[in-house]
Amino acid sequence: MKMTDDEVRAMVAELLAEQHRLQQANFDAIVLRTVASVLASFGIDNDDRKELRADFQHLRRWRTSVEQAQSYTLKAVITVIATGLMGVVGLSVKVVLGK
Repeated sequence: MKMTDDEVRAMVAELLAEQHRLQQANFDAIVLRTVASVLASFGIDNDDRKELRADFQHLRRWRTSVEQAQSYTLKAVITVIATGLMGVVGLSVKVVLGK
């Protein structure tokens, strides 16, 4: 039985595709086990994904609120400095015009 070139190419392509699927499945399994072991080393169980997600969401909200507070603090400091400078300028003008 003799196979044509097209049949050989189709067979090789099918074998390569199957090999790629198997390698991808192995890769996915290895990555999943690695991530699970890293999380376990931090004391996080694989079943605690919802809690971990909620924790990260809480941390993000906390970080953004701290950044917002820093922004307001900077604006308040600039306002106080500007007000102080305006007061000094106003008193200086009053003293100069008062003489």
